[in-house]
This record gives sequence, structure tokens and C-alpha cells, in this order.
Amino acid sequence: MKMFKKISTLSFAILFAACGSNTEKKEEKEIKLNSTPKVEETKSAKEEGVTKVRLTGNDQMKYNLSEIRVNAGDKVELTLEHVGKMSVETMGHNFVLLAQGTNMQEFGAKAVEFKDNNYIPESTDNIIVHTKMLGGGEKTTITFDAPEKGEYDFICSFPGHLALMKGKFIVE
Repeated sequence: MKMFKKISTLSFAILFAACGSNTEKKEEKEIKLNSTPKVEETKSAKEEGVTKVRLTGNDQMKYNLSEIRVNAGDKVELTLEHVGKMSVETMGHNFVLLAQGTNMQEFGAKAVEFKDNNYIPESTDNIIVHTKMLGGGEKTTITFDAPEKGEYDFICSFPGHLALMKGKFIVE
């Protein structure tokens, strides 16, 4: 009987240890599955008198930001990165900051005519600033003075992208 008690106690201890271990692993796994992945900060940041903005475009014709806020008169350092893989000819992206009152649809229709100029119309007062057209894996940075207070539109001027790749540039 003593031998049976020892075996039972030993079996119970092993079983308990194994269950406890599985519980810990299960809890650990649940934490990993339910934890929120760290998201890269995409908002503008003030640094040495310059507002830095990181804007990305992808192969699904989407910018990561639909709104950019800066202060009037700030120097703005905008970095545009094409985080997709498609070529500039197939899925090119740029950033075009339009002057207030510009009709985006009319501008987009006119931009199509300027393929050789990266879909940037020549001789127009509708553009405050723009980047070059980028393909997958490329990035560029432009620096400019924020315009006066108000709300401005920004778009990608690649044909057809205007429908999804647009946002508000708000100067406070």
C-alpha cells in the first residue's frame, strides 16, 4: 500500500507539473496572439524647427495618412516612400500639394496628359509643391515652407490614383 501511495503521489506530482506547464505555455501563447503589434508612428514630428512627415504609398493605391497637420510658416520635411513592389510605370506614386480652390478631378484629368513630366502639368498655379514619381521600394524627401493657414488637398497624380490616394493638408 505504501508503494501504491508513493507511485500515486509521484504520478500526481508529474501530472500537476505537466498541467501547470501547459497552462503557462497556453497563457504565454494567448498573450502573444492577443498582443497588439507595435505600430510605427506616422504622424508629423517637430524636430529642430522642422515638421517631419512620413507618407507612404502601397501597391493597393493607398497612402498611410489621410490628414497631415502643420503650423503656418513651418519648414516641412516630407518623406514619401513607395512601400510596394510594383514599378513606377505600373503603380507609380507621388505627393502633390494643391493650391486652395483647385478642383481635384479637373487637375487629375489634366495630369494624365503629362506622362513625360511624371503626370505633373506644366505651367500651372494649382501646385504648391510635389515630389517625383516613385516605383516600389523607392523614397524621396522634399522640404518646403508650409503655406498660409487653411485646408489644402494632397493627391497622387498617377492616372486613376486620385480616387483613393488623396488627403487633407491642414495648416494651423
